[in-house]
Amino acid sequence: MSTYTSPTSVAGHTANTSAVVRITIVAAIGGFLFGYDSAVINGATGAMREYFGVGPTALGSAVASALLGAAAGAALGGRLADKLGRVRVMRIAAILFLLSSIFCAIDPFFGPDMGGFYWLVFWRVVGGVGVGVASIIAPAYIAEIAPADIRGRLGSLQQMGIVLGIFASQITNRIIVGFAGSAESSWLFGLDAWRWMFLLEAVPAIIYLVGAYTIPESPRWLVQQGRRDEAMTVMVRLQGQAPAEHRMSVIERTLDKEHNPRLSDLAGKAFGLKPIVWIGIGLAALQQLVGINVIFYYSNQLWQSVGFQEGDAFTISTITSVTNVVVTIVAILLVDKIGRKRLLLIGSIGMALTLGTMAAVFATATVTDAGPVLGDTAGLIALVAANLYVVFFGISWGPVMWVLLGEMFPNKIRGAALAVAGFIQWIANWLVTVTFPIISEASLVFAYGLYAFFALVSVFFVVKAVRETKGVELEDMHD
Repeated sequence: MSTYTSPTSVAGHTANTSAVVRITIVAAIGGFLFGYDSAVINGATGAMREYFGVGPTALGSAVASALLGAAAGAALGGRLADKLGRVRVMRIAAILFLLSSIFCAIDPFFGPDMGGFYWLVFWRVVGGVGVGVASIIAPAYIAEIAPADIRGRLGSLQQMGIVLGIFASQITNRIIVGFAGSAESSWLFGLDAWRWMFLLEAVPAIIYLVGAYTIPESPRWLVQQGRRDEAMTVMVRLQGQAPAEHRMSVIERTLDKEHNPRLSDLAGKAFGLKPIVWIGIGLAALQQLVGINVIFYYSNQLWQSVGFQEGDAFTISTITSVTNVVVTIVAILLVDKIGRKRLLLIGSIGMALTLGTMAAVFATATVTDAGPVLGDTAGLIALVAANLYVVFFGISWGPVMWVLLGEMFPNKIRGAALAVAGFIQWIANWLVTVTFPIISEASLVFAYGLYAFFALVSVFFVVKAVRETKGVELEDMHD
């Protein structure tokens, strides 16, 4: 297990909070694109299935293809950030988002056959690499920029960006369908509505790219590169003279004992890895194995399959996204007050109960040739349970997992450990996403029962393994 020392207080702490927040917001735009890119396909799945004539297995592969790219991006992101700097890697991620959004919409090789389908999958993978890079670089950068006393709240802005991106994609999809008539219909300039869903991602991608030219490099990375004066300038601007001098001395002292992070640094006696690395892997995997992205990737298709009309399904998905945004705000307000571990525990218990309720409700569905159909009462209970599940996830595992991954690892292994945890997070995401269409066709009861089981596992994991990091400086984290 990791142990943490108490944070060192510094007199005269005069952090420039407004500057720190602005910089953090720019970094969190990567999270917005992460959420938008991940969820935008929710509105396009039905149209894609019709256009390309593919079955549930191929559809699941298309939805999950971006996640494989994200796993690769997460695995590479930490190493790239250590070599090129945090900000340059953000710019690379922005360009990947931009290319993916354009070519998913207007690739000339697209056609209503498997060849066109494979091109779409390729460009989804490209966007996924951007997602993976952004998912790793934002928590690390924010943790290195933020003062310890507000680091949890600022780190949570990554998740706020994600949920706002999900919400924006749902709203955008709903508006496009409202004007076009359906996701399959042609809309502006003869482009299919579902293609416009992808194309509009280019707008935040450009904003992210421009924004990444307006923020400073991580002071810790600058010191590591021997650029002490630049690092000191950034630290003074963000935290004030006295805190900056103190943090600079601590960073330099820890760097004297370190080298660039590498995977071999993660080796330990606990099944080949350090215990803290296993904790990070557990956090990353469980965040996805509770099935949260089933709600955001497949909710339209799910609610239509149990009797709701397409317009109603879009409305339900939008309400769910709004709920996610609101509870993430609550999490931001709470994470530095009541701590990371307590929030995770509350979320785990709540998710286990609500997912269990959904499994029980779907067990009452009437099975027809078109699929399961819920009655009025059962449908209402399922909607309430699904949204309560999002509430419990949104105040806990959604933001807190990213906060912990950004701050829990010692400096000497942070880049490598983040890469491993990020890779596992995206592989777990891919596994859940690609298997849901197959499992749900066989039994929605089994699908939600399985996610409830992992939520229950997360309760015991938090109690036994997770250590509190509230208020602890990064340089004070130890194995």
